[in-house]
Amino acid sequence: MNLILNGAGNAVQLVNLPTESSIASAFKDADLVDSFSITPHNDVPYDIDLIAHIIFSRPAWWVRGLLAIRDNIVARFGLKTTDELRRKARTAGDESIDFFPVLARNANELVLGENDRHLDFKISIMLRMPVNRSDFEVLVTTVVHCHNNLGRLYLALIKPFHVLVVRSSLKRVGRKT
Repeated sequence: MNLILNGAGNAVQLVNLPTESSIASAFKDADLVDSFSITPHNDVPYDIDLIAHIIFSRPAWWVRGLLAIRDNIVARFGLKTTDELRRKARTAGDESIDFFPVLARNANELVLGENDRHLDFKISIMLRMPVNRSDFEVLVTTVVHCHNNLGRLYLALIKPFHVLVVRSSLKRVGRKT
């Protein structure tokens, strides 16, 4: 299924789940699983780390606002805020991109995520060379497994914004740098 979500220039598309992803085994029975792709602007090199930083660094003002609201709400329930996740990564010396811990990597895929008592999530950023094309595409796949009612409530609250945030983040790869 390909659904174009941006009319001009390089479009963000909702695509089939990438079975070649290292997180494909987590797709089954997920509470949320989706995958979006874009063909990067031709100035963007085939570099998984650079592309991940383009996607996650300097989010739009409204995304930062949503994260601030999220942090204020989840702190009341004892869940990890984005600042706590950043501090945890810095203190432990763990690799992270913004507040997302890096779980795995290779030249074509970077997996970020966090396991918590209410839910586990993984985000795959994958670079893929489609057949019969000279340019590559960037796929962002999200998988969430809820453990309890708090996780399901949290997911229900953020789900309407999830597509907007992923789409906004991924569109930066399609713009001229």
